[in-house]
Amino acid sequence: MGSGTFHVARIFDGEAWHQNAAISIKAGRVTSILPSHEAPEGPRLPGLIAPGYIDLQVNGGGGVLFNNDPTPEGIRAICAAHAGLGTTATMVTLITDRPDVTARAVAAAGVADCPGFLGLHLEGPHLSLAKKGTHDPALIRAMEAADLAAILTAAGQLPHLIVTLAPESATRRQVHALASAGVTVSLGHSDCDHDTARDYIAAGAGMVTHLFNAMSQLGHRAPGLVGAALSLPGLCAGLIADGFHVADAAMLVALRAQPEGIFLVSDAMATVGSDLTGFTLNGRQIFRSAGRLTLADGTLAGADIALADAVRYCHQRLGLDLAAALRLGSAAPAAALGLADRGHLRPGARADLICLDEGLNVTGSWIAGRPAGGTPSGGMRP
Repeated sequence: MGSGTFHVARIFDGEAWHQNAAISIKAGRVTSILPSHEAPEGPRLPGLIAPGYIDLQVNGGGGVLFNNDPTPEGIRAICAAHAGLGTTATMVTLITDRPDVTARAVAAAGVADCPGFLGLHLEGPHLSLAKKGTHDPALIRAMEAADLAAILTAAGQLPHLIVTLAPESATRRQVHALASAGVTVSLGHSDCDHDTARDYIAAGAGMVTHLFNAMSQLGHRAPGLVGAALSLPGLCAGLIADGFHVADAAMLVALRAQPEGIFLVSDAMATVGSDLTGFTLNGRQIFRSAGRLTLADGTLAGADIALADAVRYCHQRLGLDLAAALRLGSAAPAAALGLADRGHLRPGARADLICLDEGLNVTGSWIAGRPAGGTPSGGMRP
């Protein structure tokens, strides 16, 4: 595994800043952050070092959509594309599809062995037709006993598994069974009311998928799923910060209401890290234009960003403190998935780190101390 020392003007360890410091790594783990004059020799990098980004919702990248290539090779291509863009841990996501495609995706995830692969996120098919978004309505259906059994089996085979479902298509008993098996149950694509959301959270759901999008909204007498996400303790929610999915004011309200519970996701599609002008999903054409991905009717169809873009948006457009913005892309998703050794660079952490310039552009990334996505070795050695 990677070992070595980097010197840099600033290091953010996930909680605190270290000025004119050095980070040392041994066997893929952080051993220390020290003032440069006290640390071993090593290359000096421009910009700053921060924990690598962790993205819990990635549908594709590098020209590959997981639905269209549910194979270990597809996973490898997606993770590699995002690693080069600063995402050092990726939950590869399958959008609602046929049962045979879902089975192939689970099988691929069970044997995938590539840097940055964190696990599988099944977004559907057990969703609400009323809040289908870009999901194919012909493929949305209620969870049956066989579906539950298949997911429980998958949970025992995968390092991490997130399942997005709607109360309209799954029972509280099913949610309890999934949560008891270690599945992270996320509520999304749902028109449920606040009380129903609360009941499903009590049954074991602990997450909300792409807050505000494809769900019942916050009304003053009908708080909906958004109201539940913003008011109930112990709940976390992903947020797409691309300037299209959620208005700036709404994002700021969410961040103030749940400062410890919001994390960023990219919801990235195949276009990220590629020059594609469009692609197909479930036989339907997705169009790419001016940073937006849409169906022919204008429905948003995922996002055309990497997580680094969302972090930059929060700092530069929303005005968040840089440390707060960085945590939204690293420490916050790590906490949401229960990852104790990622999302920070304190001693003992996995050496998943990124180098950023002053514009928060990713200039290098390392996974367990090894260069990722074409990053020069920079003094790290096997």
